[in-house]
Amino acid sequence: MPSQRSSHGDTRLDGASAGERPPLLRPIVDLDSGAVLAVEAVHPSGARPGEDVARLAERLNRTAHEVAARESLLPLVLPVPARLLTAGREPFVSLAGVLRPRGRRPRDVTLMVDADLRLLPREHLAASLAVVRELGFRYAFGTARIPPDLLVETAPFLVRIDGALTAGLPDDERSVAVVDGMARIGRGAGTFPLASGVSSVEQLASLRRIGVRLAQGPLFAGDGWVPGDRVTQVPDLSLDRGAPDPAGPRVSDFMVPAVTMAVDATAEEVLESFSNDTALTSVVLLDHRERPVAALDRARFLLSVTGPYGHALYAKRPARKLADPPRTVPRTAPALAALRIAGSDRERVYDDLVAVNEFGQCMGVVHVGDVIRGLSRV
Repeated sequence: MPSQRSSHGDTRLDGASAGERPPLLRPIVDLDSGAVLAVEAVHPSGARPGEDVARLAERLNRTAHEVAARESLLPLVLPVPARLLTAGREPFVSLAGVLRPRGRRPRDVTLMVDADLRLLPREHLAASLAVVRELGFRYAFGTARIPPDLLVETAPFLVRIDGALTAGLPDDERSVAVVDGMARIGRGAGTFPLASGVSSVEQLASLRRIGVRLAQGPLFAGDGWVPGDRVTQVPDLSLDRGAPDPAGPRVSDFMVPAVTMAVDATAEEVLESFSNDTALTSVVLLDHRERPVAALDRARFLLSVTGPYGHALYAKRPARKLADPPRTVPRTAPALAALRIAGSDRERVYDDLVAVNEFGQCMGVVHVGDVIRGLSRV
């Protein structure tokens, strides 16, 4: 395949540059269901010291092109050197341009900023992340070793729990305390903690007791894993959950990342998301403050759009015309409250619930079936 010239400069997109290995792909796994929720790209050699931001932007574009070509269904997590945040909007506008021909919208992509984010002045970091958010991308922190107030202030989508900390579970009390603290702070900030380097069932069980829902590591797949390959089945550790919460499981225990779109998304855009992911059960439409304003249930939406004349009638029109009001539940509420909300409308009993924070922002979705199964084990 010939190299392609980007509209934003002479950027090779047809493969790794000379001497550079292609990125590894690693599955991000839900520790409760065992499902692969996203695919993360990781450079085997990491960032090169001294590279200027133009080269960093070129590598990011090349990585995005390669990964989007290999994985067309699941959300993507792409590595971003913190230094690239100093370059303003252009690298991320260029990235969106690379992803668009592959059918990828910024909302499908989380940018994992590396651990050097700690070296950036806080004001500069906050401003740079605001630009990334404005362009529609989600962002994540590649380390949990940051001030807790910075985590709360910037509210990344994911925060990585370092593999060195995971390795200390469950026997090292300091590792357990740090992971537990970061998980609690993350939940309070609306951030999903992601445990790296999980290599044993004992570590997995400890993470579950702490309340970490997402993980990756050699326990699930090796470096040769590619999208479509199976991952190691997560064992049923429902009897090893530690002391139960007196109020029972919380809504946050059942949250999974939501597929979201802007409130003005068209029905054709929503149809593309459902078509690309056969396991996707809902799409949530958000306003400019990340608050849910409408929800589209897979079955009802497809019934309307794929019926006689449905595509012609609705494809270019706002998807909101086919949506229902979102059924929201505070992420800190007892799971029983979620079931009460689900049962309040017989026509929508099994529709996904939208978990929100104290500002009404979408933090994830809750599958009612997961809650029923979870409570049946208590």
